[in-house]
Amino acid sequence: MKPRIFVPGWGGSGAGHWQTLWQSRSRGARRVEMPDWFAPDPEAWVQAIDRTVARAVAHPGPSQAPDSQLPVLIAHSLGCIATARWLGTVRRPVAAALLVAPPDVEREGAPEALRAFAPVPRQRLPLRTVVVASTNDTYATLDYATTLARQWGSELVVLQDAGHINVESGHGPWPQGLALLRQLLRE
Repeated sequence: MKPRIFVPGWGGSGAGHWQTLWQSRSRGARRVEMPDWFAPDPEAWVQAIDRTVARAVAHPGPSQAPDSQLPVLIAHSLGCIATARWLGTVRRPVAAALLVAPPDVEREGAPEALRAFAPVPRQRLPLRTVVVASTNDTYATLDYATTLARQWGSELVVLQDAGHINVESGHGPWPQGLALLRQLLRE
């Protein structure tokens, strides 16, 4: 099984969030940890992702065969933007990335904490990625998510009326997302 690395968004992922629930069921999974989830610093987030990936590759879990040691990144919200930045600057090997509900940090009215992540990387990402977006996400329009997925070279999965795909929008365990992750890992 590929190591799973969870990259939460602004504010982290609390006890009922699908990332936290999946992580608790994934043996050997890791979470990118930040000193302050509410005052995000782009460079600090990129460095934290790099440290977490480096540890996962250097110290794989006991059940991981050598050919399965490349981790998969599972990011939500602002974690997607931080992951895209990391992928554009660091050359550690990663198998794939599931990028759920990337926010539009450049839009008018975006919270100041998110605007620090502008400009958003627009280059093709160097691995297989899936962007999951909603038709009614308050942090990004579907047009924005569609454009971003195209620029990143990602497969796009659109959910109807799923909000920001978090606890507040009814996505606790989120079995549909887990199915998308399993499909990403098989392909």
